[in-house]
Amino acid sequence: MGAGHDHGHAHSHAPPTGTATAAYRGRLRVALGITLLIMVVEVVGGVAADSLALIADAAHMATDAVGLGMALLAIHFAARPPSTNRTFGYARAEILAALANCLLLLGVGGYVLYEAVERFVTPADTRGGLMIAFGLFGLAANTVSLVLLMRGQKESLNVRGAFLEVAADALGSVAVLISATVILTTGWQPADPIASLVIGLMIVPRTLKLLRETVDVLLEAAPKNVDMAQVRAHILELDGVEDVHDLHAWTITSGMPVLSAHVVVSSELLNAIGNEKMLHELQGCLGDHFDVEHCTFQLEPGGHAEHEARLCH
Repeated sequence: MGAGHDHGHAHSHAPPTGTATAAYRGRLRVALGITLLIMVVEVVGGVAADSLALIADAAHMATDAVGLGMALLAIHFAARPPSTNRTFGYARAEILAALANCLLLLGVGGYVLYEAVERFVTPADTRGGLMIAFGLFGLAANTVSLVLLMRGQKESLNVRGAFLEVAADALGSVAVLISATVILTTGWQPADPIASLVIGLMIVPRTLKLLRETVDVLLEAAPKNVDMAQVRAHILELDGVEDVHDLHAWTITSGMPVLSAHVVVSSELLNAIGNEKMLHELQGCLGDHFDVEHCTFQLEPGGHAEHEARLCH
């Protein structure tokens, strides 16, 4: 490449292939098994106790199981190597799984809210004692899953989605226990659909937050922990850098932020220190201040941006 027109990559010359979710494959499998067990137990308990809250929680468990299954499937696809047509491999499959999971959660949340309103119109004879027994089981099992996924939810959108679902289920179990206690001590049956409303209202807001984060990745928004104004400022502070344009940062999937930029450098400096040293300085500058694993820089002499603009037109 010419002295004034060069490309550089930080840390490695190949796109990263690992994903943040892959490190938690084993824990996701255990959480999936626990979720399926709770779902079956709560369906039995919901029918036996005639409790909408238990059945609603079981429906949410079914959605959780689908979400966890999709997360595990996404890990399998994300681990496939890049190809000439898919240069980042299937890494974004896990983001698509997170998106599908959000849509399923919104559907379940809407269903629970609808059924809760119906139960107010047509009350049922819910048995509080059975509700307490099954609610305690659900709470204990969900607590185990929460502990398993606690650390991973900070690193992966898919694991965070699973963590939020399990957290909502744990809170749902608490709501079931409270409503069961009310029914058992006072006989007030509306406590059951009220608990169902609480479960539904816990599902929807968390899901909308996760959906926004997932859509940001699909729309290639800048990573949340990367301030683009600061990135530009740090690059411009380097000796010899005259301008920065076509600066982009986005996320391929959880734990895979990437950045690219065209950096205008004075010809005198490039002739003095060479392209390789300039690239090292750029990479070191960003590596010290920002968590971006894969950076690509194009070094340009002054006036090259106008040349590119003429070519584009």
